[in-house]
Amino acid sequence: MSKIWSMMDVGRRSLSNSQTALQTTAHNIANKSTEGYSRQRVDFVTNEPIGTGKTRIGMGARAGEVSRTNNPFLEKQIEREGQQLGYMNSRSDILGRVEQVYNEQVNEGLNHSMGRFFNSFRELSNNPESLASRSAVKESAEGLAKDFQAVNTQLDAIQKDADFRIQTKVHEINQLSQEIAGLNEKISSVELTGASANDERDRRDVLLKQLGDKVNIRYAESPSGQLTITAGNTAVLVSGFSYREIATGSTPGREMQADKTQGRGLASTETGDTVTKREGNLDVFYKSTEYSTPVNITQQLKGGEIGGLLQVRDEVINKFTNDMDQLAYSLATEVNATHAQGYDRYGQNGNVFFDLPDQVAGASAKLSLNQDLAGDVGRIAAAAEPGAAGDNRVANILSRLEYSQTMSDGTATFNDFYASLVGKIGIETQRANSAQQAQGDTVAQLKNIRESISGVSLDEETTKMIEFQKSFDAAARLVRTADEMMDTVLNLKRL
Repeated sequence: MSKIWSMMDVGRRSLSNSQTALQTTAHNIANKSTEGYSRQRVDFVTNEPIGTGKTRIGMGARAGEVSRTNNPFLEKQIEREGQQLGYMNSRSDILGRVEQVYNEQVNEGLNHSMGRFFNSFRELSNNPESLASRSAVKESAEGLAKDFQAVNTQLDAIQKDADFRIQTKVHEINQLSQEIAGLNEKISSVELTGASANDERDRRDVLLKQLGDKVNIRYAESPSGQLTITAGNTAVLVSGFSYREIATGSTPGREMQADKTQGRGLASTETGDTVTKREGNLDVFYKSTEYSTPVNITQQLKGGEIGGLLQVRDEVINKFTNDMDQLAYSLATEVNATHAQGYDRYGQNGNVFFDLPDQVAGASAKLSLNQDLAGDVGRIAAAAEPGAAGDNRVANILSRLEYSQTMSDGTATFNDFYASLVGKIGIETQRANSAQQAQGDTVAQLKNIRESISGVSLDEETTKMIEFQKSFDAAARLVRTADEMMDTVLNLKRL
């Protein structure tokens, strides 16, 4: 009689096992398209047999635990390569915008304006007494100054957009940190009972990768399953059940050292070179406690999307802005020096052609035609002597400045210098795009490998579903057989 009860118990447990397996299979199928989901399987273990001496009767199987198919080393590699991809994505995007500022093929850019400016002096030298030619010089000079200002404005706008993106990413990082801390607590409470928090761990892995896409992080897992996450070197974002936020703030300008870590910097920027963080641009701050003093961690953030944004903002754009300032300052200085030696229609000399600041910084933004010349084109100098009708010597010298090697320590003309800037940004953008594509392929390959290990195959799940359905039918038949045997035994007693 007891053996019949044991048989019925084995059948009942087998029914339960098949139901658990079918439920897990259904869960897998439902999460086929869920990001970061790891396929789950029921691990069955043999039940403790019964009996004494040489006779031990098996008691079937029971569900040990529901485990997920997951490779933690691969997950870490995907997160690490994702940091690189986030860095390269933001860098490639911003560099593409910088390249458009210097796109001479689409727009009549600065190169065209400089050519028109010097050509206007050639026209003036052909007819030095003409007010119309002087008016053309005025118009071309004002157009050149506006183009310098336009380039400076566009570069400044890209920096402001980078600041806005950094601010947005910081907000997203804080949200991710808060959710990960909540998952730490939930995983700890679930696994304290001996169960596996499979879905919660999958979700936490997804959030961890998203966090790595945005900023360079380091993390470690405690024996109890809680993650501690640090951004940069010192900013502990998550520790167990608690999290700390980071914040942005506008700060004064400063000089700092360039860093070529993770492919940072232009080809001409080496580790140790000085780069500038401009006045008013955002920095990132961290507070270890609610009442502690905020610590500037900006220079620790060298990876992820924020790292790429900071690198382009502070190294690339500032370098191009400085070069534009140098070009504007040198051009205006050379033109002013020559123009001041010439004589205008009224026989006066010493007139300044361009108004510009005393220092190179900000020259491209502040360059403008002298207001006295703008109000009276007769004050534009073309002659080398006063009262000399038809004298065009100064106008000729001014036109030939276009071909004077006054830039890069006397090795380049204004056009050469500007062409080198256009070439640099083209090369840098091409390198960034190539690196982004290569890194994207690497991440895609790793994700494909992960999918082959942890992903859900509908064909496989369908096969498993049929297998567990047959197991359920067999277990049900076993229970029915045991029930019939029980009825037979009971009927024997009635006879």
